[in-house]
Amino acid sequence: MGAAQRRYPGAPEPWIDLSTGINPVPYPLAPLPMETWSRLPTQQHEHALLEAAALRYGVRDLATIAAAPGTQALIQLLPRIVPKSRVVIVGPTYDEHEACWARQGHDVSIVASLEGAAGADVVIVVNPNNPTGLLLPSAALRRPNGLLIVDEAFIDLLPQDASLAGNLPASTVVLRSFGKVYGLAGVRLGFAIAEKPITDRIRDELGPWAVSGPALEIGRRALADSVWLEAATGRLSTDLQKLHSLLVSAGCEIVGGTPLFCLARHADAAALADRLGRQGIHVRQFARNPQWLRFGLPAGVEEFSRLAAALA
Repeated sequence: MGAAQRRYPGAPEPWIDLSTGINPVPYPLAPLPMETWSRLPTQQHEHALLEAAALRYGVRDLATIAAAPGTQALIQLLPRIVPKSRVVIVGPTYDEHEACWARQGHDVSIVASLEGAAGADVVIVVNPNNPTGLLLPSAALRRPNGLLIVDEAFIDLLPQDASLAGNLPASTVVLRSFGKVYGLAGVRLGFAIAEKPITDRIRDELGPWAVSGPALEIGRRALADSVWLEAATGRLSTDLQKLHSLLVSAGCEIVGGTPLFCLARHADAAALADRLGRQGIHVRQFARNPQWLRFGLPAGVEEFSRLAAALA
């Protein structure tokens, strides 16, 4: 976002950041007790969060879920606790998976499908995929040997049986993101769901007080609020259809996405992104796929109106 602002210094403000795929209407935060800020969090606070997360994700055993300061922290941690391996990532997908495993000296390659991952020690799948939105069925995500890592950062608004969290196969790690669907990325909260030896190792590596007291309390409240999630799901579905209509009218083809973003193809995507940037609207471009643009959802009527005017 900062690079876009520097590139277009004359763009109107405030900027609209559609590059992230984060819910633009965040969960409403009530005031937190002062001791949440002034005292170290206790095991009871973490336990309350894990209970809420387990109920939300369908996890049966609290010993199999670990909290972390964001999914990114887990993506960086896992390559450090796994012996040097042949790692295969189904892609193209979120670049940090490849970067973090390669940084720790693993042999990393990208394949186009699960079939190409045969024989790997570690297989990584983002499901639904970012940015294509491709959703693999749960039955396909089971391996007879080796470690399977499934990043479910964008699965929250899909039916619960789309996730492996409630029916965890052996030798599998499921990553869940809090900030995206609840629109609170700054809270820095994520979860790993795996067999107890793996979650124990993750907790050991993260150390005490890895998740802040405010994050524990905010996460507990939000994850327990099914009424808000149901309302948000309906609103996001309506807004996504509106976004699709705008993009198609502007000459884009919708080629993928999730309830929080859409992936569009445009014959001159670079020129379209430049036009939007000059209007203070930032979207995601892809060097490997120069005709792709990823659009997150505008926050409301004013942002939709600005996007419509920029696309017209």
